[in-house]
Amino acid sequence: MKTQEFYIDFISNALGIRQTQVKSALNLMSEGATIPFIARYRKEATNNLDEVQLADIQKWNKKLIDIEARKASILASIEEQGKLTPELKKKIEESYDANEIEDLYLPYKKRRKTKADIAKEKGLEPLAKTIYDQKHVHVYTLAETYINDQVTSADDAIQGAKDIIAEWVSEDENLREYLRVQFRKNAIITSKVVKAKQTDASLYKDYFEFDELLHKCPSHRYLAMMRGENEGFLRVIVDIDQSSAVHYICDKHIHSDGEAARLVEEAIEDSYKRLIVPSIENQIRSEYKEKADAEAIKVFTENARQLLLAPPLGQQHVLAIDPGFRTGCKVVCLDAKGDLVHNTTIYPHEPQCQVSQAKDILRGLTYQYNVNAIAIGNGTASRETKEIVDSTQFDNKINVFVVSENGASIYSASDVAREEFPDKDVTVRGAISIGRRLMDPLAELVKIDPKSIGVGQYQHDVDQTMLKESLDNTVVSCVNSVGVNLNTASKHLLTYVSGLGPTMSQNIVNFRSENGPFTSRQQLLKVPRLGAKAYEQCAGFLRIREAENPLDNTGVHPESYEVVNTMAKNLGVSIDNLISDKEIRRKIKLQDYTNEKIGMPTLLDIMKELEKPGLDPRGEAKVFSFAEGIKTLEDIREGMVLPGIVTNMTNFGAFVDIGIKGDALLHISQITRKFIKSPSEVLKLQQVVNVKVLTIEEERKRVNLTMLF
Repeated sequence: MKTQEFYIDFISNALGIRQTQVKSALNLMSEGATIPFIARYRKEATNNLDEVQLADIQKWNKKLIDIEARKASILASIEEQGKLTPELKKKIEESYDANEIEDLYLPYKKRRKTKADIAKEKGLEPLAKTIYDQKHVHVYTLAETYINDQVTSADDAIQGAKDIIAEWVSEDENLREYLRVQFRKNAIITSKVVKAKQTDASLYKDYFEFDELLHKCPSHRYLAMMRGENEGFLRVIVDIDQSSAVHYICDKHIHSDGEAARLVEEAIEDSYKRLIVPSIENQIRSEYKEKADAEAIKVFTENARQLLLAPPLGQQHVLAIDPGFRTGCKVVCLDAKGDLVHNTTIYPHEPQCQVSQAKDILRGLTYQYNVNAIAIGNGTASRETKEIVDSTQFDNKINVFVVSENGASIYSASDVAREEFPDKDVTVRGAISIGRRLMDPLAELVKIDPKSIGVGQYQHDVDQTMLKESLDNTVVSCVNSVGVNLNTASKHLLTYVSGLGPTMSQNIVNFRSENGPFTSRQQLLKVPRLGAKAYEQCAGFLRIREAENPLDNTGVHPESYEVVNTMAKNLGVSIDNLISDKEIRRKIKLQDYTNEKIGMPTLLDIMKELEKPGLDPRGEAKVFSFAEGIKTLEDIREGMVLPGIVTNMTNFGAFVDIGIKGDALLHISQITRKFIKSPSEVLKLQQVVNVKVLTIEEERKRVNLTMLF
C-alpha cells in the first residue's frame, strides 16, 4: 500500500496542481469538509482551488484507492495459486495502469476452460514448447509420439500445441500494450445496418454504411452507434489493419523459416483473430466509451447547471396550468410561498370547447387570489392554451410564462410528491410543479432525478453511476452557489446544502415548525444532531432574511463575523451602515485585517458579500412569446425567421423550441461563422434566439435551423 505522500505526488502530476494544494484539499476532505465549503471558505488553505479542481482531486484519490484494492485482490489470488514470484509482485505493486495490471493478471485469472487448457491436460505442452523454440526439424514425427487415447493423430497433437502457443502469444503484456497503442492511433470504427432490420432502423440512417478513424469519432457519434448496436440495428466493429499487426507479432516470435516457424505463424494468426483482437477491441471500446461518457456527462451537467440556475420569478402569487385537450387543463393557484390554495379543471379545447367558461374561471381566480403571473406547461395543448390566456381580459396586468414540463410527470408520481400532496392526484401535482418551477426552478427541480429534466445527450446510454455522481455534485454546487433561505426551504432543498443530509434537513424543518422561524444562524446549533462540524459546513450557505444580525443574510461565514465587527468598530459604524454605505466600505484597508486564519481571498469575498447581501445571483425570469400562427410542422416554411428558445445543447448543436411539437436542430456549423468546439461557447440554455428555417425533413419530422443570416 502506497503512502499518502505518493498519492499526493501522483495526483499532482496527473492534474498539474501543486502538491501543497493537493495535500491541503485531501486533508480537508478527510476531515469531512465538502467541496463547496472548501472552494468557498478555505481558499487560503488550497490557494484558490475551484470546485472543478477539487472534484478532480477527489476523483483521482478514489481511483487510486480502487486500483490499490484491485491490486490487493489480484496479488491474493495469484499467491493462493502458489505462483506469485517476487518479480511479478513488484511489477503489479508498482503499476497504476489498469490495463497493464489486468495484463499481468491474465495468465493467472480464473476462467472457463480454454482450448489451451484442454491441450495441456492432454500433455501437449512439451510439444508446444518444442515447436515454439523452432529448433526441431521433424515436427510431425515428434507429434506422432504424443498419440494416445486422447490425442488421435499427429495433426490433432499439433493443433493442440498451436492452441497453447496462441494463448502464450495472447498473454504477452508488452505485445498487448503495443497493440492498444496501435488501436488508439489507427483503429477504424465501422458501422453497417443489419439488413433484416433496415426498415425499422431509419433513426440510424447516417450509420448504415459508415467508417471513421476511432480517435476522430466525436462522443455523440460514438454513443449513437453504440445505441444502434445495442438495439440490434447496427453491427459495429473496431479494428486495425490485420496484416500489419500479424506481421509485427511474427517478427517478434518467429526466428527461423522451417516447418515449426510456419506452425508458429499459424498459431499467431489464430491468436490474433480469436484471442487478441476480441480482447483488445473490448478494452479499446470500453476506453472510448468511458471518454464518450465523460464528454456526454460534461455536456449534460453543464446543461443541468444552467437549467437549475435559471432566473426565478420569486415569491409571487402564481396561477399554473398543465394543459390538455380531452381531459382538460389542470389549474392551480399558489401563494407567494408556493403553497397550494386552490385547484380546478377547465375545458377550453375540443371536444368540450368551453372557452368562455374557462376565461371566466381564470379571470375570477386571478382576482380572488391576487395572481401576479401565469405559468403554462409547454407540453400538449400549450400553444392553444396560451392563446386563450393571452386573449383573456384580466383586471390587472399579468405576465404569462411558458414553463418546461420535463420531469414534471416523474415528480408527480414520486414519493416526494405523495408526501407533499397525499390527497391530490398526479395531474394536480404536475400543475403545482409547473407553477413552482416558475417561482424558483432550483428549489423545485432538486426534487426530480436530474437525469429526467430533459437536457443532455444520450444520458440513458452513459455510465449511470458516473452520471449520478456528476449530477449530484452539480446540484450541490448550484444550491450552495445560490444560497438557501433557511426559513422557507423544503427539506429536499436543504438536503443539498453543504454538511446537511436527509436526517438533519428533516430535523431543521421540524425545529422550524415547532419553534417558529429562525432569527439567527446560531440557532442551528439547537437543532437535534446538528453539531459543530455540520454547522461549520452549512452555516455560510443558509440565509435568514430580517435576521437579528444582518450578516446572517449574506454569504459571510459566521467564523468571519469577528473580523467584520472589527471593521465596523474601527470605522465607528454599525454593521448595517457598513452594508448600506459604499463610501464607508471604501475606507477599509483590507491588508490591516489579514491574520493566520484569514487572508486576502476571504477578505475580498467578504467585501463582495457586503455589497450585495441576500441578492439572488440568478437574475429575474423574463417573458417570451413564440411567433403567431406557428403551432405545427405544416405552419413553417423554409426561409422563415422565427424567435425560439434554446432547450437543450449537445456537442453537435443546440435544440431550439420554435413553437411546434418537437424541437428543431441548430447544428454547430450554423451557429456562428467562427470555429467553435461546442455550442456552449456562444449559446446558453433558455437563451432567446432568432433563427431561420434552413430545411424541413418531413419524413423524419426534423427541422434544421441557422443563425447565419
